Amino acid sequence: QMELEALRSIYEGDVCFRELSPVSFQYRIGESGDPKAFLIEVSWPETYPQTAPVISMDAFFNNTISSAIKQSILDKLMVEVEANLGTAMTYTLFEYAKDNKEVFMENQPVNTVTSVSNSISIGTPEVPPSKKKEKKEQLSKTQKRKLADKTDNRGELPRGWNWVDVIK
Repeated sequence: QMELEALRSIYEGDVCFRELSPVSFQYRIGESGDPKAFLIEVSWPETYPQTAPVISMDAFFNNTISSAIKQSILDKLMVEVEANLGTAMTYTLFEYAKDNKEVFMENQPVNTVTSVSNSISIGTPEVPPSKKKEKKEQLSKTQKRKLADKTDNRGELPRGWNWVDVIK
């Protein structure tokens, strides 16, 4: 199956990814030792991707996470699933979970003494715009180069830069 091959090549050497079987995969969201890390398991039924994959957070790794948070993460992932039915979506789901890890886990109490976030007073709302900036700077050199290639000298994107290449 093509998606299986794709996942194997995308996540090759990625310590967070585990292939439990050719139709079942685990991905750890967050660094090992991160108190907000969690593990999602995606399994493909016979009729996948026409039908939803089975997403589970029953892994022992997640036993410190409250069931309410697990449920809310699963609910959010299911919305993504609905949006992607009929397409190979395992990678999309793992990446979506990675991108939204902070949001998913914002209500998870962190019991480590070293946690920095405890020192931030509750009264200061985090300003989303600053978050966006941080993301930008994390682009790798190749990504930056790709962006530079895409834009013309005025920094504007040429017509059709985001068209999907059907020939591939």
